[in-house]
Amino acid sequence: MADHSRQFVDQVVLHVKAGDGGNGCASVHREKFKPLGGPDGGNGGRGGDVILEVDPNTATLLDYHRRPHRKAGNGKQGAGGNRDGANGEDVVLPVPNGTVVKDARTGEVLVDLVGAGTRYVVAQGGHGGLGNAALATAKRKAPGFALLGEEGEALDVTLELKTLADVALVGFPNAGKSSLVAALSAARPKIADYPFTTLVPNLGVVTAGETVFTVADVPGLIPGASEGKGLGLEFLRHVERSSTLVHVLDCATQEPGRDPVSDFEVIEAELAAYGELADRPRLAVLNKADVPEARELAELVKPMLEERGLRVFVISAASREGLRELSYAMGEMVAAARAAAPVEEPTRLVIRPRQLGGQEFEVRRTGENSFLVTGAKPRRWIRQTDFANDEAVGYLADRLNRLGIEEALREAGAEAGAEVVIGSEEDGYVFDWEPSLDASAAHLGPRGTDNRIN
Repeated sequence: MADHSRQFVDQVVLHVKAGDGGNGCASVHREKFKPLGGPDGGNGGRGGDVILEVDPNTATLLDYHRRPHRKAGNGKQGAGGNRDGANGEDVVLPVPNGTVVKDARTGEVLVDLVGAGTRYVVAQGGHGGLGNAALATAKRKAPGFALLGEEGEALDVTLELKTLADVALVGFPNAGKSSLVAALSAARPKIADYPFTTLVPNLGVVTAGETVFTVADVPGLIPGASEGKGLGLEFLRHVERSSTLVHVLDCATQEPGRDPVSDFEVIEAELAAYGELADRPRLAVLNKADVPEARELAELVKPMLEERGLRVFVISAASREGLRELSYAMGEMVAAARAAAPVEEPTRLVIRPRQLGGQEFEVRRTGENSFLVTGAKPRRWIRQTDFANDEAVGYLADRLNRLGIEEALREAGAEAGAEVVIGSEEDGYVFDWEPSLDASAAHLGPRGTDNRIN
C-alpha cells in the first residue's frame, strides 16, 4: 500500500458550516400561589464559528483534502427559569503559514494568512433566538412566543498554499531537480528517468554553516507554461514567495534542439511572462557532470552564463560533486534576502463596518401587484419567526412596520392582497399583504395569538 503520509497538497476546496443558533424559549414562571409569575424563557445559545488559524507545525493541507467538510457546534435551546442555552463549540482549523483563502464560487481573495497565530473567522455562527423574557415590553408583558435561532454561515472556500521555500529549483522536466533536493537534504522524492516525474513540489531542509533553509523542487516547466500549458501554471505560484531562484540545467540531455543556454533562456522567458519575479537573485547549476560528455559541455557553456551575470556551479547530484560549494552559495543568498526583508507580522484584518444611516431595505415591483423586499434586516427577522405561532407572526409584522416597509409598499403602489416576497425571488418568503394597524396591546388575544391573524 502506498504511503501518503508525506504527500504534499497545496490547494483544496473546503466546505464549512458554522453552527446554528439555538431557539429561544417561551416559558411562564409558575410556582405555588403564583400560577402566572411572568415570562422566564431564556435565550438560545450562539452557534460556533469555523476559524482558520496559522499553525507553525502544520506544513500541508492534506488533512482537508481527506476530510473537506467541517462543521461547528450548534447553540442549545433556551429553557425556563431564565436559563440561556449553551453556545456551540467553535472549530479551529490549523493551516500552514502563507495560506491564501478564496471564495470558491467567485475566486475573490478573502484573506492571506501570514504569521503564526493569525486567525480568520471563515464562517460565523448564527445568533441565538431571544426568549420571551427578553421580548417582554410594557405593552406585551407576557409574550407567548420566542425567536428562532439564526442559521450559521455555510460556504465553500479554496485554501491555496503558496510554498514558503527559501530556494526554488526551476528547470526543464528531468533536469535533475528532484535528485538535487535528495542530495542536498534528507528528503526522498520519487525519481525516475522520464519527464514529469514530479507531480507535486518536493521540499527539503538544507544546512549550510549557520544558515538553515528550505529548498523546493518546482515541477518541470515547458515552453508556454505561463499560458497554462503542461504543469507549469499550476506550480509557478510556488516560486512567488521563494527568495532565491536556482536554474538546474541538464548537460546530458539528448533531446534535439536542447542545450543548457537555450534551456535557461526558455525558463527565464516563462518566469518573465508569469511576472513579479524579476528582482529575485539567481544562480545556475550545470548538472550531471558525472557524465564525461556533460562535463565537457558544462565547461563550454559556463562562461556564456557567467556573461549574463550569474554565479555558475558545475555539479553532479548523483556523485555529490560540487554540492558543498553550491549549498553555501545558496545559504549566503538566503541569508542576504532574510536580512533585507521586512519583519513578517501577523495578518491585519481590516473590518469595514456598514455605513450608519444607509438604506436598510429596498422595495421593488416585480409584477402588476407583486413586490420584492430585500435587505439583511428583514431577511434576518423572517428567519427568526415561528410561523406556527400567530403572536410571533404579529410581532414580525410590527417590526417590519416600524422599519418602514409597509409605508414603502404603499408608496410603491401596493394594494391590499398584493404578493410580497421578502428575501430573494428564488427562496424568499411569500406573503399576501394586508395593511395593518400600528402595534398595540389591543391586538393580543390569548397567549400565542394575535387578533389580526385569521
